Amino acid sequence: MDRMAAMETFVAVVEAGSFSAAARRLDLGQPAVSKSIAQLEQRLGARLLLRSTRGLTTTDAGQRFYEHAKRAIEEAEEAEHAARQSSESLSGRLRVSAAVTFARLHVLPGLKRFLDRHPHLEIDIALDDRNIDLLEEGMDVALRMGTLDDSAMTARKIASSPRLVVGTPAYFAEAGIPKTPADLSGHEVIVYSQRGGGESWSFSRNGKQEIVVVSGRVRVSAAEGIRTAVLGDMGLAVASQWMFAPELSEGKVRAVLTDWQLPPVDLWAVFPSGRLVTSKARAFVAFVEEVLAVSPA
Repeated sequence: MDRMAAMETFVAVVEAGSFSAAARRLDLGQPAVSKSIAQLEQRLGARLLLRSTRGLTTTDAGQRFYEHAKRAIEEAEEAEHAARQSSESLSGRLRVSAAVTFARLHVLPGLKRFLDRHPHLEIDIALDDRNIDLLEEGMDVALRMGTLDDSAMTARKIASSPRLVVGTPAYFAEAGIPKTPADLSGHEVIVYSQRGGGESWSFSRNGKQEIVVVSGRVRVSAAEGIRTAVLGDMGLAVASQWMFAPELSEGKVRAVLTDWQLPPVDLWAVFPSGRLVTSKARAFVAFVEEVLAVSPA
């Protein structure tokens, strides 16, 4: 049995969720995939997969083998790429996790340029405002915003955006424009309930700090909800410039209290701990940096 081929087959089965889906991905017959897994389990002397009405799941031994096998495959690919020492296009599958709104506004619109550079590369992008477990989900890289909780993660800050107090002209025409942070107590505020949001905002100017506690009838748990509520003239919000970049440039949204500063929002490229950072992940991060370098935001 070809050990590397067996590992690639097993990883494909785990990630695809079935023998048939893995067979399609590998361009093999399903009997060949089933036979490869059976031989692998026999050689290892351990059960790796369990079948149930809900599909395939890994055993404890299978999960450990998956993590090591995926790492070995990635390192083999990196070794081949390093040996070639060429600028040839990347290939295989890249799995990315990113926040919904940021990816929709700043990554997906230009993604075709990246794919055109690497015609043999496939990309799975998981859009989620939550911080998922990269190893458990099999991700190669994640784009995360704010402060990183886990200092053990392999991460690199790639950009930063100012936070702004924003609202629509229609809202300000009806409710008035706040002149100081304290004026926000009289306004309807869209509260972001995820980490980095909340009802307490810290402003600073000329070395002076002012903390304001706001309130509002609308609370949302995703950035898309903040955008929809603000654009619907329901109130104002604190948001990164990235979140409303198109509307700010078009005048559909207005920033106020601009002589005060709020803590900026940092964008990080986060990689699974204990795994080699792949050339595919590095190339994707470089692409995001390139996109942001020419973005009005």
